[in-house]
Amino acid sequence: MKIYNFDKDTGREITNFDSKQSVFSRIIQHNESLHIGCMFIGPEGIVGSHPATINQLFLVVQGEGWVTGKEGIQYRIQSGKAAYWEPGEVHESGSEQGMTVIVIEGEDLQPLMSEVKLNVKNTL
Repeated sequence: MKIYNFDKDTGREITNFDSKQSVFSRIIQHNESLHIGCMFIGPEGIVGSHPATINQLFLVVQGEGWVTGKEGIQYRIQSGKAAYWEPGEVHESGSEQGMTVIVIEGEDLQPLMSEVKLNVKNTL
């Protein structure tokens, strides 16, 4: 058995796109262009607006925050929820109190979860 560390201290700070208080720790790389990582968005942290380069699944595992997509509307998101962005989709995320997220990126991602209908209740 091997034990690995993917906590905040092993990651690198995200500074692109006017991001702040955000750290990304890589977890695994797959031969079929699949990446899985862990992102720590600190209190008042933001991963600034940018286009997705590939399909991206953003799984919140702890805390809560907000995400935007092509609609440009901030939607509330918390532990147990996920956002999915397609290539080219401009998106942004952030948190007032902080959140931990697993990020999965790959060409052939197909979410199998139940989709949440977005409405005014989900917005900030």
